[in-house]
Amino acid sequence: MGRITDTVKTLIIINVIFFIGSQILGETAYKLFSLYYFESPNFQFWQPITHMFMHGGFMHILFNMYALWAFGSPLEMRWGRNKFLFFYFSAGLGAALIHTLYNYYQFHQGFDALTALGYPPNQIWELLNETLQEGSYRNIPEIGSDLSQQFFQAYNTPAVGASGAIYGILVAFGMMFPNAELMLIFFPVPVKAKYFIPGLILMDLFFGISGSPMGIAHWAHIGGALFGFIMAWYWRKNDMNKYRWN
Repeated sequence: MGRITDTVKTLIIINVIFFIGSQILGETAYKLFSLYYFESPNFQFWQPITHMFMHGGFMHILFNMYALWAFGSPLEMRWGRNKFLFFYFSAGLGAALIHTLYNYYQFHQGFDALTALGYPPNQIWELLNETLQEGSYRNIPEIGSDLSQQFFQAYNTPAVGASGAIYGILVAFGMMFPNAELMLIFFPVPVKAKYFIPGLILMDLFFGISGSPMGIAHWAHIGGALFGFIMAWYWRKNDMNKYRWN
């Protein structure tokens, strides 16, 4: 955790520009650049990329950019610019994919339950498009309040943040520097990366499976970690020559 590398610095600058711009433009920027469910009218093809540069608040971007500097810089120094960029965006896109698949599951659980009750599909779509405001939902007693909320929010609540790519970076860092000692601000006891990072991912897995409504895209974190692990494991196994990426 020393100097900041050039590519990491550029990524942080772009994130800060997006953050400032989103604070100025407000809802317009979030609607354009956040990642919406692909069957929503708010979805745009560029959102799987742009959502990585959007953040929900100052602490959100602060923690992500700190992690990008602290764990991304050693990886860039080891891999070089091109390989690091490929890894970063691949982990971020992997996070978007897993998050979208989870949303698809939640959305179609509700949709299929309503069609099984005799709701015509066009009526369901009309109902969905009346609740496009982020986080809004209708309680449909026939399917229960929990499924109603999951159904609507999978459709209308977008994902933002570099966290998926950051989780990929964390996994790769843990594989390369397993004995590096890390600690959380609220748990100031040093723990080796090989224990700390899997513990963090297991927490996300627990909250993701339990469906804890914490306003955090746990499955995006898991997706970024999964894709990061696959790439880092494959590269280590095949001992790729870094000069091929420069």
